[in-house]
Amino acid sequence: MVMTSPTTATAVNSVLRVPPASPAAAAAYFGASLAFHTDVSDVASALAADGDPGFVVVDSRSTTSWDQGHVPGAVHLPTALIPEQAAALLDPAVPVVTYCWGPGCNGATRAALALAQLGYQVKEMLGGFEYWAREGFAFETWEGGEQRAVDPLTAPVDDADCGC
Repeated sequence: MVMTSPTTATAVNSVLRVPPASPAAAAAYFGASLAFHTDVSDVASALAADGDPGFVVVDSRSTTSWDQGHVPGAVHLPTALIPEQAAALLDPAVPVVTYCWGPGCNGATRAALALAQLGYQVKEMLGGFEYWAREGFAFETWEGGEQRAVDPLTAPVDDADCGC
């Protein structure tokens, strides 16, 4: 067995080829990230609690996508319509959480940018509608309410708390 020094190991290790940031830089980065993002479990928990969650959820997808399924209580505001319709649908004093299809789609990011440019406080819901449904949260379609079983690859099946 050949032993390598830490310097040699980091030179060949793809993870450590670029060294980790300092703890202070990491804290600043991750703290900033949480100011811009939330996840479906946190949104679902806040919406399920008694009272006003303190934010409004915006689905930035097309009408066809909205009809296929959306977060209960969400406001339907396709990204392209934000400049002309946001003022009529949203209170500028209430933070907005945007979502689109899922992690492979940046529609929620584009919607968040458009809303921020109009002066709204905004966060993006990571995972989008895909993970809302995959984590077993109820959703609405044009035909009524629906709920799917929890996908064990995205959330714990028999526990409401994933531990993170």
